[in-house]
Amino acid sequence: MVQRKLDPHLLPNHVGIIMDGNGRWARQRGLPRTAGHKEGLTAAKRVVKAARSLGIPYLSLYTFSTENWKRAQEEVNYLMGLIAGHLRKEFDFYRENDIRVLHSGDISGLPGGIQEEIHSVTHDTRNFSGMTVNLAINYGGRNEISRASRRILRSTTEKIAGLPEPISREAVLRVLHDAESRFDEEQFSQELDHPEIPDADLIIRSGGEQRLSNFLIWQGSYAELQFDKTLWPDWDEDRFYKAMENFQHRCRRFGGT
Repeated sequence: MVQRKLDPHLLPNHVGIIMDGNGRWARQRGLPRTAGHKEGLTAAKRVVKAARSLGIPYLSLYTFSTENWKRAQEEVNYLMGLIAGHLRKEFDFYRENDIRVLHSGDISGLPGGIQEEIHSVTHDTRNFSGMTVNLAINYGGRNEISRASRRILRSTTEKIAGLPEPISREAVLRVLHDAESRFDEEQFSQELDHPEIPDADLIIRSGGEQRLSNFLIWQGSYAELQFDKTLWPDWDEDRFYKAMENFQHRCRRFGGT
């Protein structure tokens, strides 16, 4: 088994996965796209279990992007129901595996029902510490950076509005100087959805396409990239272990020589 060949000291700390290929998997079998998404969810559970068995601390799954709203409404509705149902029914899975669940993305743009399920599962698993699964739902890397920037600007506006009258030029400049410092790379990263999650070491995309599709574009700046032809519903524990073996053969330089 590939798992036995892995060096536990050379495993990634944070893995991000673009789960691509559900639709093509279904089409190859003469099935509706919804069948592919359902099988894709099963594959996700297999991969989460595999990552947990290896002791990988953080796993981010690109579950629904900000661009996925462009799909047919029927498919979008199915995906929302599938995600909500998973969050509602799988608490025992997360509890048994000591997995904390987090959410990245613009939660305000999601239907009320799925917002409730996200709030529920993130709250109920908040004290689990064996592994963190970060579900990127209504997520886009550019959107995350945009929202972080708006938070800084909104906070700055509120601070200026709260200055005692008469407002002095010096007081405003102090607030603006503080805001400017928050755009430093290290400080700005604290404004992202989950600054407690380290940058990604590895980003995997299933299905053969070779692009990041707006996923973890800040956190994945120095991530190793793997583009695998296997369609997502066909991913299993062994496929994930092989991806980890591939990662262990990489030489990471982080811009050095």
